[in-house]
Amino acid sequence: MKKNKVWVWVNRIVTTLLFVLLLSVATLVIASRISGGEPSLFGYQLKTVLSGSMEPSIKTGSIIAVKPGGDMTRFQENDVITYRTEDGKLITHRIIEVITNESGTMYRTKGDNNETADNELVLSPNIVAEYTGFTIPFVGYFSEFAKSKNGNLFLLIIPGILIFVGAMISMWRTVTKLEKQQKNSQTPPIDEAS
Repeated sequence: MKKNKVWVWVNRIVTTLLFVLLLSVATLVIASRISGGEPSLFGYQLKTVLSGSMEPSIKTGSIIAVKPGGDMTRFQENDVITYRTEDGKLITHRIIEVITNESGTMYRTKGDNNETADNELVLSPNIVAEYTGFTIPFVGYFSEFAKSKNGNLFLLIIPGILIFVGAMISMWRTVTKLEKQQKNSQTPPIDEAS
């Protein structure tokens, strides 16, 4: 009987974890689709760091929170910004020099782990957001996988199938138990007098 109780608790825990995983991934995927690729939470965007240019400050595969909007000419040396390059790529690097002239405000940036500064100056209109200092290491690998087609398949469909199979097994056990109880209740008593 004790073994049966342990099995019931293990079953509940696994089902709950699968359900939470399913909801989390579904929320991440839906938020990513709605926001155009990057999920947002309380006004902060979550970005995945895919290179080691900012190590050791920001590890490769981390998720970082950045704050979009505001005056993009407000930044100073040592601020970390996320900006869009001419080819549309997002980069998060540290400002090493602020240049203000008649053309406007521009920034010279450099990755903490890079030997030299970036080749091109960053124009203030190209800045997407400011890094807030919030980082979750290595979760970005999971996030990127979850956004891929294989990730969607694996993280949405597989837990759903496992939850369904678990529910079918539970129903089968319950029906078997009920049939056994019904069979036992219908068995006529043995007549000891004969």
